Amino acid sequence: MASPVAMDATAAGATKLGANGRPKLEHAYLLLHEPSPDGTLSKPGPQIGKILFQFNPKELSLTKTARWVRGTGSGNKKSGPPQFTGPEPAKLSLEMFFDASDTQDASVVKSVEQLFACCIPTTASHQKDKGSPPWVLFRWGGLTGFLAYVSGVTAKYTMFAPSGLPIRAICTVQLEELAGDAPKQNPTSGGLVPRRIHVLVEGDTLAMLAYREYGDATAWRAVAAINGIDDPMRLRPGNTLLMPSTEDLGPSSLVHHGRVGLLADQGTSHGV
Repeated sequence: MASPVAMDATAAGATKLGANGRPKLEHAYLLLHEPSPDGTLSKPGPQIGKILFQFNPKELSLTKTARWVRGTGSGNKKSGPPQFTGPEPAKLSLEMFFDASDTQDASVVKSVEQLFACCIPTTASHQKDKGSPPWVLFRWGGLTGFLAYVSGVTAKYTMFAPSGLPIRAICTVQLEELAGDAPKQNPTSGGLVPRRIHVLVEGDTLAMLAYREYGDATAWRAVAAINGIDDPMRLRPGNTLLMPSTEDLGPSSLVHHGRVGLLADQGTSHGV
């Protein structure tokens, strides 16, 4: 499995030098993009902003986990061997430090508000009734992070001007990968190649899973059709769902399963 954070080949082999011959200081930054216009999770839309690190982070925390399911063994006395059901999205945690003690202006507050804005849908996606937060890419010289969204921001103001204006802040930013690695094996039923397999837990709904997976809650009908679900209100925790690629969610896939009208009616009657 490839590392979720990659190093450019040119940057990995050489350090950029400044005019004085010393290593050039590269500042980290977050690139903000509109969500993909075609629904894919590999290529973002147009760039809409850039958040510069005033000071480079001291450390980066990367998390990559996998999902495993343990069934009941023979005789129901012991658990069976763990079975791999798919990777979890990678997560990146970092700190951003902002300071305006010399100028005592509102730059710190503006930077914090810019980070908070990453946690709400972009204006363009909201106008299309497909609310999605900005897609974010962390970069630092030759270091490039995975395509992600900001799942959380915690801001701690540590210094204030005499007027009460915050002039220093430490922000903890959580980035979560948009699309993880797909399982290598094919499912045994249906012949579809899922992007991943999801094990249902208490509180899961098809609409919620479809929005998290594809950025479109209405895709729950296609997920239900591919998994042969007649009643989307009856999901059993512990069961598995095939979460197919966007190509498998096209109209031909729905027609093949012959459930469009039935699921649409159920979605109306149950308020999904």
